[in-house]
Amino acid sequence: MNRERILQHLDGKVPDGPNKVSWALNTIIAVSAVAISLETMQGLPHWAYEALRVFEFAILLIFLAEYLLRIYCAEKRLRYIFSAWGLIDLVSCLPGLVFFQPQWQVVRTFRLLRILRVLKLFRSSRALERFGEALHSVRSELLMFVFLAMIMLYVSSVGIFIFEHEAQPEIFSSIPSSFWWAIASFTTVGYGDMIPITFGGRVFTTFILFVGLGVVAVPAAIVTTALIDTDSRIKHRKDSDETSQQKSTKGETPK
Repeated sequence: MNRERILQHLDGKVPDGPNKVSWALNTIIAVSAVAISLETMQGLPHWAYEALRVFEFAILLIFLAEYLLRIYCAEKRLRYIFSAWGLIDLVSCLPGLVFFQPQWQVVRTFRLLRILRVLKLFRSSRALERFGEALHSVRSELLMFVFLAMIMLYVSSVGIFIFEHEAQPEIFSSIPSSFWWAIASFTTVGYGDMIPITFGGRVFTTFILFVGLGVVAVPAAIVTTALIDTDSRIKHRKDSDETSQQKSTKGETPK
């Protein structure tokens, strides 16, 4: 089995068969996440803790083998090692090495990084690939929207500071402190005791809440439209490839 074929099995992109290896790895990742959660429970019996240790050791060997295989199969090995996926693969197995060490607080905290293994589930996700392609196609629109949203947040924090500072100098003490209120209002989640009490502040807040709905809805609409366009492009490419293959089979030259 050549290197490209091994990567296809690991990534769940086998063109002519089931992706058994990828499905097995994803199942192990999910079970590992449950095991990591169980480790945090107090009062586990000794046999359960020992079982978790054995399971973690087995998981460690599997992920370490996968990591070494990916390094072996990578065309540019250093580039893979320092890539986002390479670092995630390393973190998936490295914290497991300290699972068998003393219960120091720093060690326990480091071990919790193993939960980052769940990010590996996205590697074989075709839906995530489509989502990434869609985001890339509208990156300029999203960046412009982020820029406008930041301006609106600043204007909102200045506005609420003007209305509420004299009435609540301790809560709305400055524009930076009011900035947190603006973020909470735009996301429509509220922010504790930062509630306007003046008439002008309440009217301004009502206006900001309506604007906040648009702040949440606009990027969602942009991404949804991009996903629809991406699906159309993928379908068109697939149809074109199938047409080209049919013409090649008949001995015709594709136009």
